[in-house]
Amino acid sequence: MITIAVDAMGGDNAPAPEVHGAVRAAQNQDVNVILVGREEALKSELSKHSGWKKLPIRIVNANDVVTMEDNPAKALRTKRDSSIRVAVRLVRDGEADGVVSAGNTGAVMALAKTVLGMIPGVDRPALASAFPTIKGRPAVMVDVGANVDSSAQMLAQFAVMGDIYTRLVFHTESPRVGILSIGEEEHKGNELTKTAATLLKTLPLNFIGNVEGRDLYTGLADVIVCDGFIGNVALKVSEGLVEVIKHMLKESLESSLTSKLGYLLSRDAYKDFRKRMDYSEYGGAPLLGVKGVVIICHGRSNDNAIRNAIRVAVESATEHVNDRIESEIHRWHDENGGAAGA
Repeated sequence: MITIAVDAMGGDNAPAPEVHGAVRAAQNQDVNVILVGREEALKSELSKHSGWKKLPIRIVNANDVVTMEDNPAKALRTKRDSSIRVAVRLVRDGEADGVVSAGNTGAVMALAKTVLGMIPGVDRPALASAFPTIKGRPAVMVDVGANVDSSAQMLAQFAVMGDIYTRLVFHTESPRVGILSIGEEEHKGNELTKTAATLLKTLPLNFIGNVEGRDLYTGLADVIVCDGFIGNVALKVSEGLVEVIKHMLKESLESSLTSKLGYLLSRDAYKDFRKRMDYSEYGGAPLLGVKGVVIICHGRSNDNAIRNAIRVAVESATEHVNDRIESEIHRWHDENGGAAGA
């Protein structure tokens, strides 16, 4: 079976969501789980689940914790026995096939790059996040925060990695790839998007040109490429908007419904809406470009998000996403004189 290491101490409410999510994953998925963190705290949380000792779960002790307030570079140097570092080392040493963490994003990325290393031909790793669309299948945005500044070459690499990830994990044939810009017309955008578009045209991708912010949810594109600054702003705006819509919709339903039948029907519809828009259903964001499966979750992730993040990690490991990225980056680099790689 695939083995996934979980940084059980990194999230805002750790270790409860990490432990409960790991138990749910071990109960319902074909996976071994390694919980990494302070052993006594993890045992205490696991004891709330009768029969957990019969599940494919084991604990690896780590005494240090990287907090959300820690400087990533300093944590990298000083907290050498942190739960996230130990978990990433398990992947490097072949004891785990992937790692899931809801901890300090900067520290997770720094450790993944340092401990696991980068896939040859990839300049920087990128975070890929799935967005729900009206067409029923998710769109993947790359990058949503790993790189504040990006070059056109990096955006081309993000497109290659996003295309491979979408094909292998979401089983989308010939994903439509677009660049996030201020207009769909080719002449619109800044120097970065225009130069990146020129590069993407040379690659064997289903490149559809520019897409606008509203197209995140229309399903016009399956992979949307942007620099991490813009991507993170789009992600956070989207998360905030979803929370506002859910709150306002709930208020409107409760204040306008008079019949019991109407309330029950609308309540079911509201539950369906919440599930379709729930970030936890998508698990976490894969860090593409490093030599190993790394899934980064929201700091406030609940147990459902952790369970689904483990599922995404299993799928990525099973489909050999990193091997495919490496081989295709090399192939496309050779065929296109370096357009897709460093």
